[in-house]
Amino acid sequence: MKPSRNLLLAWMITLCIFMPRLVSGSDGRVEFHGDLRLPQIAFAANEILQSVVTTRHPVAQLKVEFRIDPASLPPQGYRITRETDGQALVITGGDATGAMYGGLDVAEAIRIGILDQLSQKESRPYIERRGIKFNIPLDVRTPSYSDNSDSFQANIPEVWSKAFWFEFLDEMARHRYNVLTLWNLHPFPSIVRVPEFPDIALNDVWRTRVKLDDSFSHSGRDMVRPEMLQDVEIVRRMTIDEKIAFWRDVMQYARDRGIEVYWFTWNIFVWGTDGKYGITADRDNPVTIRYFRASVRELIRTYPLLAGIGITAGENMGRDKPGGLTKEQWLWQAYGEGIRDALAQEPNRPFRLIHRFHMTALSDILQEFKDLPCRLDFSFKYSIAHMYSIPDPPFIRSALPHLPPGKNLWLTVRNDDIYSFRWGDPDYAREYVLNMPGPDRLVGFYMGPDGYCWGREFLDVDGELPRQLVMKKQWYSFLLWGRLSYDPTIPNEHFRRILAAHFPTVSSEILFQAWAAASKIFPQITRFFWGDIDLRWFPEACMRHPSPRGFYTVADFILGETMPGSRTLSITAWLQEGEASGDMTTPPEVADNLEKLAEETHRLLGKLDGISPTDRELQRTVGDLWAMGYLGKYYAEKIRGAIALARYDREGKPEQQAAAVAHLEKALEHWKRYAEIARSQYKPQLLNRIGYVDLHQITEKVEEDISIAKGWKPGTLKELSPKKATGDVPFRP
Repeated sequence: MKPSRNLLLAWMITLCIFMPRLVSGSDGRVEFHGDLRLPQIAFAANEILQSVVTTRHPVAQLKVEFRIDPASLPPQGYRITRETDGQALVITGGDATGAMYGGLDVAEAIRIGILDQLSQKESRPYIERRGIKFNIPLDVRTPSYSDNSDSFQANIPEVWSKAFWFEFLDEMARHRYNVLTLWNLHPFPSIVRVPEFPDIALNDVWRTRVKLDDSFSHSGRDMVRPEMLQDVEIVRRMTIDEKIAFWRDVMQYARDRGIEVYWFTWNIFVWGTDGKYGITADRDNPVTIRYFRASVRELIRTYPLLAGIGITAGENMGRDKPGGLTKEQWLWQAYGEGIRDALAQEPNRPFRLIHRFHMTALSDILQEFKDLPCRLDFSFKYSIAHMYSIPDPPFIRSALPHLPPGKNLWLTVRNDDIYSFRWGDPDYAREYVLNMPGPDRLVGFYMGPDGYCWGREFLDVDGELPRQLVMKKQWYSFLLWGRLSYDPTIPNEHFRRILAAHFPTVSSEILFQAWAAASKIFPQITRFFWGDIDLRWFPEACMRHPSPRGFYTVADFILGETMPGSRTLSITAWLQEGEASGDMTTPPEVADNLEKLAEETHRLLGKLDGISPTDRELQRTVGDLWAMGYLGKYYAEKIRGAIALARYDREGKPEQQAAAVAHLEKALEHWKRYAEIARSQYKPQLLNRIGYVDLHQITEKVEEDISIAKGWKPGTLKELSPKKATGDVPFRP
């Protein structure tokens, strides 16, 4: 009796982990040589086997040999060569992770049908550390920065599941990410036991049953309200020792996929301590300093595989007091001394402290942390909160000249632009990566949102059970950013082939072009209508946090500012220049660009035949692209309406007001189509940085723009005189 492919694969996987050589196959013969006891190599071999078993391109015979040669290749680098018989591939890595990446290349070549073209290749990382920023909701008692929102609440049980993390880390490795940063306001009670403060450690995992809303502080200061602790459910029974064992296993699995793990905190938060031992959030409380110092020490001692810690001089440090500790003095005594205590027993342990440039000054950091016994890096919000804006954000230019020799930067690449949809534009991602500082200044980057949890997705109206990873739902986006940050020379044709293998029933060329066109819409609108931090701009809903304003009206679009460095004129600036542009992009050109991108998206999707009614992923993907196209059309007409209304405000011609109304009526129709498609796929959701987002409810606000235009009086803009919002300051010397 012939074994099934699944059983055969399980047999092959079992053997390849424990034997240095394997000969097997169903469609043909696959032979491995090398040290398959190394977990990275075993993983790569498994990926090759899965490709052989599941591919539409059968492999008659294949021999793969794994080697490691650090003398000829850097860490993470690899070389693939083919022996003279043509059937044997030699994968040489600079280390085990490099060999794994080479094996993943071979597995992909099998899947997309280009194995015969894979003769010789050498690769090394363009950016050395390529990471994910993961705000982690550990427990109602130890929240992250955004836990008062639907996606974070839903993911509390997931982050205590090994199955979740193993799947997540496998996906990271496949996409060539090698850094995982876990962000929490105050994680220590949930992950360490501190001998001097034994009653702080928390058993079990709690989640509140209290219905949350959008009234929470955006600085995390009331993230745990008393009523939230009075009505809780225990989502997992775990002692603190079991929690420690859990995170050790997760970190080991990450190490086995070539991934470093870091914990990041904001300060000063003491959630989970419940006032025990006299611990408070007061900067000058000596008990709090002793507690933090001991917690940092135990964090490092408890987790030998922890690569480092990231810290923030905010959001709850208060103002400096005469005679009191400065922010950096407190951080040194709490974190710096804790690191010194831990590393005193392990002076040769590689370890990093990553100090964020946020609410502090470089000179103060350098002064206080001069005796740090490990590497000190800095972190910078590269595009502030909006990576989907322009590929060369200007903000870092103020920081680079001040960096001392030997001090380097991590880039925080924030995606608070797109939570729902599947993005995919390799040209934008490639240009963005190539514009990052060079290796003499850059350690790496970590990419992720503040306002949405990149765990499992709970947005889909009829999502899979168990819910799929956000990283799997948005696989193409994660693939592009991971692969292009490792190797930005990968051509678009390679990504088209990947789409062809993933969606074999449709034209990959049409899908590739439609996906890229739709994905250009978000950067185009965000560079025109700029709200630097996530509170100020969420383009999926044309809104900011409800307090004080919420939905952005047509008047807001007249008065809005463009992104610094975007070479784009706002409506007000353009009119002040007499509708001249020089070499800047004008508001009418922005509207035209949006409309062209949307029309191109819809034209291509209209030609996309072969969408199976049973292919849910393809249907959802195409739905995302249709929705993004209509959103682009909405913004195009809204901008045109704002231009016409601004002209009417100046000149008072009735035809200008009529034009504004006509454009806004068209905008409403596009919004309705957008909301209809998006709501057919996704639920409304509570976002802590924005509020409750229901696109159907927002339609009422879109309609009000028409009323605003009909009731507009010339000269109204002078009366509005908006107060300019204080911009985010990513760097202080």
